[in-house]
Amino acid sequence: MIEFILGVWIPLSMTSIPTFLRTASNRSLSPSLGPNNRLGEHVVTVPSVDTARTPASEVGPRMTALVRQAVEELEARGDGVAAVIFDSVLSSDGVQTEPAGFLRGAAEAVRAAGGLYIADEVQAGFGRTGRWWGFERHGLLPDLAVLGKPMGNGMPISAVVGTLDAQERFGSEVRYFNTFGGNPVSVAAAAAVLDVLEEEGLLAHARRTGERLLAGLRRIMTDNERVFHVRGAGMFLAADLGRPGDPSVPDPRLATRVVNGMREAGVLISASGPAAASLKIRPPLAFSEDDADELLEVLEKVVATESRE
Repeated sequence: MIEFILGVWIPLSMTSIPTFLRTASNRSLSPSLGPNNRLGEHVVTVPSVDTARTPASEVGPRMTALVRQAVEELEARGDGVAAVIFDSVLSSDGVQTEPAGFLRGAAEAVRAAGGLYIADEVQAGFGRTGRWWGFERHGLLPDLAVLGKPMGNGMPISAVVGTLDAQERFGSEVRYFNTFGGNPVSVAAAAAVLDVLEEEGLLAHARRTGERLLAGLRRIMTDNERVFHVRGAGMFLAADLGRPGDPSVPDPRLATRVVNGMREAGVLISASGPAAASLKIRPPLAFSEDDADELLEVLEKVVATESRE
């Protein structure tokens, strides 16, 4: 999800994320739902930084500058700043993971303007990056964090958690009621997920297996010029595909062919990013080293085959 600044405060609640996203107010907050979904008049979007094509030393300062521009725009309108929402790995923007910490300055800029930092952990949370939460890689503690589908491993449950200061006003001024907010079956599933993550050491497993996958992606990049850049944190990885002769130019058609070729071979990945040319690789946390090797073997063959088309 592209990060964005809100000019009005929209209360978040413990209601399920799918319902949360279907309300008109909340649909107006994100460009991730496509061009036919209108953003709110008090919402300012911030373009993602392409970490594959930006020097590492410039990624954080550039993101901070873009957020400050958005803050200035909202203040010039007289709206003010309520919050910024960051997907902690910018997964829909091509999985932007490096350098760790590049979101810190942007969050500080919003807080300096009186706004909150909200971490979208729907995809990055629950051990996916090798840490409990994606925001940990940035050295940040959010005011609010949105947790989604991994929380129940398929059971419908999600949550918004945060600091006392961030939730005190909502709790004191808004009467909130949700018939299904305390569903004991979903809560039991979420508790079981936490137990498995801890007892089976899945965070450390995600780090080890992710390192194996990243090393394999680097080998593929060395052997195939169409693979322009690879990156990842734990088992959340990406590989940018480019055009022949100039792989720095994104090639979404190649990415689509590779995704479909992988599917035909029995391996599911997807493509994301502004040009839809970044392969998005996000295996289940139970993925073994043998599974990782199989994925890499299939990917290498498919990329080589489709690169010749």
